[in-house]
Parts: sequence; C-alpha cells; structure tokens
Amino acid sequence: MTGRFGRPRGSPVTPPPQSAGHRAILPARLSRALHSVAGQVFALQAVIVVLLITAATLALVYQARYDSARDARNRSLAAAEAFAHAPGLPQALKAPNPSTELQPLAESARRASGVDFISVMSTDGIRYTDARPRLIGRRATGDLSRAVRGQTFTEVFKGTPSDAVRAVAPVRDANGAVVGLVGTGVEIANVSDVVGKQLPLLLGAAAGALVLGTGGAALVSRRLRRQTRGLGEAEMARMNEHHEAVLHAVREGVLIIDSDRRLVLANDEARRLLALPPDAEGRGVDDLGLDPRTTALLGSGRVATDEVHLAGDRLLAVNVRPTKPYAGMPTGTVMTLRDTTELASLSGRAEVARGRLRLLYEAGVSIGTTLDVVRTAEELSEVAVPRFADFVTVELLEPVLHGEEPSANGAYAEMRRAAMSGIRTDQPLQPVGDTIRFVVPTAPMAAALDAGRAVLAADLNGAFGWRAQDHEGTRIALEYGLHSLISVPLQARGVVLGMANFWRADTPEAFDEEDLSFAEELGARAAVSIDNARRYTREHATAVTLQRSLLPRVLPDLSAVDVAFRYLPAKAGVGGDWFDVIPLPGARVALVVGDVVGHGVHAAATMGRLRTAVHNFSTLDLPPDELLGHLDELIDRIDQIETGSGGQEGGGDRSGVTGATCLYAVYDPASGRCILASAGHPGPAVVHPDGQVDFPELPAGLPLGVGGMPFETAELWLAEGSRLVLFTDGLLEDRDRDFDTGQALLREALTQPGRSPEQACADVLAALLFPAPSDDIALLVADTRRLEPDRIAEWEVPGDPSAVSRVRNAGSAQLVAWGLEEIAFTTELILSELVTNAIRYGNAPVRVRLLRDRSLICEVSDGSSTSPHLRYAATTDEGGRGLFLVAQYADRWGTRYTERGKVIWAEVPLTGGPDAASTALDLDALEDLAW
Repeated sequence: MTGRFGRPRGSPVTPPPQSAGHRAILPARLSRALHSVAGQVFALQAVIVVLLITAATLALVYQARYDSARDARNRSLAAAEAFAHAPGLPQALKAPNPSTELQPLAESARRASGVDFISVMSTDGIRYTDARPRLIGRRATGDLSRAVRGQTFTEVFKGTPSDAVRAVAPVRDANGAVVGLVGTGVEIANVSDVVGKQLPLLLGAAAGALVLGTGGAALVSRRLRRQTRGLGEAEMARMNEHHEAVLHAVREGVLIIDSDRRLVLANDEARRLLALPPDAEGRGVDDLGLDPRTTALLGSGRVATDEVHLAGDRLLAVNVRPTKPYAGMPTGTVMTLRDTTELASLSGRAEVARGRLRLLYEAGVSIGTTLDVVRTAEELSEVAVPRFADFVTVELLEPVLHGEEPSANGAYAEMRRAAMSGIRTDQPLQPVGDTIRFVVPTAPMAAALDAGRAVLAADLNGAFGWRAQDHEGTRIALEYGLHSLISVPLQARGVVLGMANFWRADTPEAFDEEDLSFAEELGARAAVSIDNARRYTREHATAVTLQRSLLPRVLPDLSAVDVAFRYLPAKAGVGGDWFDVIPLPGARVALVVGDVVGHGVHAAATMGRLRTAVHNFSTLDLPPDELLGHLDELIDRIDQIETGSGGQEGGGDRSGVTGATCLYAVYDPASGRCILASAGHPGPAVVHPDGQVDFPELPAGLPLGVGGMPFETAELWLAEGSRLVLFTDGLLEDRDRDFDTGQALLREALTQPGRSPEQACADVLAALLFPAPSDDIALLVADTRRLEPDRIAEWEVPGDPSAVSRVRNAGSAQLVAWGLEEIAFTTELILSELVTNAIRYGNAPVRVRLLRDRSLICEVSDGSSTSPHLRYAATTDEGGRGLFLVAQYADRWGTRYTERGKVIWAEVPLTGGPDAASTALDLDALEDLAW
C-alpha cells in the first residue's frame, strides 16, 4: 500500500535532489553573510551568549554542589552534636553492651535527621552503632584525634566503607571527660544525586537562555544588516573613507535632501559654495537661504544635468538625481555642485572655437555643391551669416564669372559683385551686379589684394582709406551701423579670383585677430571651390559650344513635316544627345534622335561623329534597319582602331565610343507610311488627330557598338494631322522619377489640343523638365502632312520600247495640267532616258511616278537590283550618255533599293526650264543614248 504521497507506507522520505547551482548558492550566500559586518556581529554575539550561558551553567552546577556539600556538613554537624548531647548517652556507653541500647536510637535519629549514617563510637573509634550493622564492632577509619581531644569537626571523608561528608562530635560525661564519639554524615554519592536532580532544570534554563540570546543577536544582526546593507568590514572602512572624502576632501559640493525636503547632509564644499549656516543640516530647503531657482529645483523632484544656477556672485553647474529606494523608505534627492565661475570665460572661448570648427565643416560641405561660379559665391555669403558676420559680400573678377582664366598681372582695380547676404534686406551696400572699384590703396580691400592676405579693419570709423574711397556711401554705411570689416582676397593656385568682405553691424563685438584667421581659412576654402567652378564653367562652355556646333542649327523646311525641337544640356555636364531631320528622295524625311553614354567633350565629339555617319548613310537611302546595322559596324570598327584592339598595334588608353542609342524613322508623305528602327532607344510617342496618345512597341534592339544582332523595323501608318514625338530618356527619367512616371506625364502634356509643334515643345518641357537635369534632353516634335492625291501621277509601263513615247506624252500632259509647262522638256528628257533604260536593262514591272512637291520628282521603278552608274562616253561610242544627260538636267538624282527592285529618281526644279536651243532636240533620237 502506498501513503498519501505515493510512496510505500513506512518508507523513508527522500528529499528532492538539489542541483549543483543550488548547492553552490547556499555556501556562497553563507560566505557573504559571514563576511558582512552584520554576520560578524551575529557570530560574535552568538559566541558570547554561548560562553556566558556555559559559564553560568557551570557556576550553577558548582554552586549546587557547594550548597549540597554545605547542607550535608550542617546536617551532619547538627545531627552529631544533637545525638552527642542526648541525655543518657554517656550512661549507655558505660553499659556492658552499648549497641543493644543505642542502635535503635541511632537509626531513629538518622531517619529523622536525614543523614546517611549515625555511628556511636568509643574513644578508640570502635563502632557501637551504624547504618550498616555489619560495621558494628569495627574501627572507624580516619583521624578522630581531634574529637577525642574534645573538638567537634566536619570533614569530607574518603575511605572505607564509602566517601562521605561527616561530622564527629565528642560525648562528654558529667565531668566533661570524653567518653565516646558520635559520627554522622551524608555519603558523597547522595550529595551528587541532589545536584543531578537539579541539572535538567539548569540545562533547560541554559538552553532557553541560549535561544533567547541567539535570537536577540539575530534580531540585532538583521537590523544591522539593513543599516549596513550587508557590507563587510573592508567595504565599511572604504565607505567611511569615501564619506570622509566627500565631506572634507572632494572639491564638488554634495547635498542630500530627504523626502521631507530637509537637508540630511552637506559636505564642506557645498557649505562653502552655498554659504550654508553651521546648523543647516535638519532644516528645510526653504530655510537654507538658497537662490529661488535652486530651491525650486530641489523641491520639484525633477532630474537636472549641468544647469547653471546663481549663488551670490558664483555660477554653479548643478546636477540633481533621486536616491535609490531602500527598504520601502521614500526616496530623497542628491544635488552636486561645481563652481564654473572661473571657467565661464574659458568655456565661452572654447564654445566659440567649436562653433568656428563646426562652421568650417559646414562650409566645406555646403560651398561648391553646384559647380556654378555665382552659386558658389552665394553659398560662401550664406554660410557665414549670421554665425560669423552680419553681412557678407563677394566680388569676382569679370573673367572668372565667364569661366576664363583670370589675369596674373596683379591688376584688380575692378570686380563684379556676385553675391551678398545679410541679416536684413535694407543694407546700405552696393547690390549684386554692380562694379566694385578699388581706387584707394589704403582701403582694406585694396590693401588685402596688394598684400595677398586678409586685412582687418576693427573700427570702420578709423578706416580713413575706406572712407576716402566713397565719402557718401561710407557715411550711409556708418550711419546704418556697419562698424567692423574683414577683407579676404580669394586666391587659388596663387591667382586672385575675387574678394570676400565680412561686415558686422548688429553684433556689438568688433572683429579680432582670431576672427581674421578664421575668415582667411574660410576664404581659402571658398576660393578652391570657386576655382573648380570656374574651370568647370570653362570646360562646360567649351563642351556646349562644341555640342551646339555639331547639332543642327536650322532644320530644313519640308512639305512632309512641320518640326520643332528643344535641346537642353545637363547641369552636370554636356552629354551626347542629338537629333536630326534629314530630307530624303521622294519627298520623304528621316527623323533621328540619339544618345551617347557619358558627358563632356568626348561625348559631344562622339555625338558629332555619329551624326555625320547617319547623314552619310542616309544619302544611300538605306532602310532604317540597314542604316543602323552599318552604323553599328562603323562604331565597332572605330572602337577597335582607337582602343588598339582588332589587330591594331599599340593600344594606349584612348577611349572609343563607350555606347550609344539611336532611333531612326523614315516618313513618306505620299503614303503616310512611317518605318522605324531602334538601337536601344525609347520609341516615339504618336499623337493621333483625335488627341489620343500612343507609345507603339518597337522591336528591341541592342545599343550601337554592342554588335552581334541584326536590327528590325516597325511600320506605322499615320493619318493626316498625326504628330510624331521623338525624345531621349533624359526627358522622362531622373534620380527622382522612373521612366513609366515620365511617360505618363508626357502623355498628359501631349493631349492638349490645338497646339503647334513649338507650343507642344514648351508644354512638354514645362511638365517634365527637372530643376537640375542630370542628363541631356533632346526633343523633336513633327506634325506629319500628306501629299494630296492630285499632286501624284503614276503609270504602269509595258515592256515594249514603243511605250516610252506614250509615257513621255502622258507626263507632258500632266505637267500642263499642273501648270508646269516650262519644265516639260526637261521632264520629258529625264522620263525618256529613265524609262528606256528600265525597259532595256531592268525587269518588270516598270512603273513611273511624278510627285509635285517643292520640286518635281520623277521616279522610275523596276524589279531589277542592278545599279546604274554615271560614266563618260567616248566620242566613238553610240550610247552611254543618257544618265549623264539626266545628271545635267536634274538638280539631284539617285537610286534607292526596295524589297523587290530599285527606284531611280530625279528632282527637277519647278521653275527655270531649258533654253530655246534645247527645245530643238529630238527626244526620240535620245532614246538610243542608253547608259
């Protein structure tokens, strides 16, 4: 069976096992308790209590033994004397058998007196009576001589038959002679039994005293532990040393305030700093005579760190913290005080120095952020106001403003005020843009330029050179309140770029030598930034000039499109964006936009090379995909040559075309067809006549120079009045805007109806232009037009040579209908030659088309890809002069290839036909002049 706790009844209770941590914690706690002052006091008290109780117990035992022995002596003596003086005892002793008479009397007396034995003896010590009858008749041991001599005595007897406390008294007769002896006593064992009976009581009393003493010691130790917080003697000694140091040695005032706002402790330094009375401890803080702010701080209970408070003529740095709660007692407050009176001026100067260093750091960060000369000067003026100067003016040499190298001959008589900042706007100084002249050598500005270092005019009232330079202007400035000036020449690479002037008006302190050094350092840092901006301005201007010289200045006036454009270089540097509008044969037009990776002169030069290449390839009248393919091969070949690869020796570190994109579109106004191809460039936006804006998807092509993949074309059919918008990616995206967001903004800007291309360009830039674009922007807006059907004439030509005259006559009749009779002969001549050669050397079908545009365009197409060539015929040749005549009578002529053959075209001006002599030519005879 099992008990209540699941173990067999009667089985021993096994305590739960303790972990090593628990076994280690108890000795550690015990060790800490024993090493604390409270533990040591408890141990000492416990030892003293044990010793005292032990001593008391032993004393009581010995006292009990002594009292028992003394009681035994007294009882024995009284019994002996009483029995010895009993009447009839002498007579009984003289009887023949004293024992018979005396033994019963002795036993009765023994029981009545409480002694262990009463022996009546002869003077020789022979017992007549005894408690032990077997001893009667035997001699008593011990010295009985004193009793025989008549003396009663007591003694502790040790011997036979037992140890005892006995008394011996003489028995005298009537004559006083000793006739016998009476011995009484108590055995030692019986005396011990008396003490043994008292011992449990004594031990119980001792144990109770030990418990009470130990408990009292524990209570005292616990109280002491709470007061000492369990500290050991070493910690108490160290605490006492700290206490003494805080009270008398520490040069920082300490006040301890209890929860009742009474002063508990104040050290010597606090008494000195606050001039506390001798009996300050125990008073309330309101009665200490402190500054009201200090009193309020002590009573507020809030935490304070290095607050400055006044105490008489001293400035005290005050820190206040609450004390930690202990044993449920409310918290108080500790205040520490430091005398900062003597450090105030030093700390003030240190704070000024820190402020200057901080200002120099901010100047390094904020000056020169834009690489713009004027803006850099403005940043210099802004950073120094109002922390250093009340007004700052910056003047720059005229060449510096334009990015040019300043003169090094030291002639700085005039400068242009580029920037000015101040704490107020109603300042009396000359405004920005004015010319500042330095005509008086002793003026601070002129002196600084001459010396090449900053010049201080601490009191402008005494700066007579400055006052002589402009009497009226300086008088107004002095009346305004300007009273101190530092002039700093702005120099970089040993060349003066300008001048910075720091003025004070509202600030009462005049500039000093330390301010002079700071202003010179500030000016030196600003001069480097201004020089960098100047050099960038020069390079930027050079790149912009090159860029603009390479871009089209005037777009051709075409019938096919009405075009407007915008080009904006990036603020960070000119890039390689470009655009172009190229007239093509057959009244067609090529629209081009491109973007070269990078910025600067190299990107601009690369852009010019690409634009020239596009113009050259366009003269071949290639389809857009083939043109981009040739352009890609050209760029790859240029890169190989300029980088030293592809079999070229040397190499060097010259950089080729680092990457470019291009969009090439060809629009035919006769059909409304637009063919496009892209080399990694964003596609165009198409604005339909109803205002809807689309971004047609183009086949993705790799950027130029990558190579390896052919380009593809896309075909669009544009209705009359459609608008084609080409752009570079810098228009849509930037650091703060992605491409899709820019595309949505562009769509919104293009939906405004009734806007001309110029107005559309303005709308787009207003909606999408960044405040400081990081990339170039090229925008081309083209409104497409269609040739009217009555300005187009077409004929199918049979393969019979006799059809040439019929075509020639039909063409002449069309010219009469168009009112172009004066160019009829020239047109008939060109048609006759082109059609004749198409029939002879080409393949069917042969077609003829006349387009009346700004010139008359004659086109003859056939199914052959054979290219005609202009050559000079010998005098003996019967043919070969036909194409030569075409070249002579046409403004331009050429060949373009189609998917199923070629087209030979020629343009004839609408006015200025041939002279009369030419009209006499036999056109039928000219048909034999084939090429």
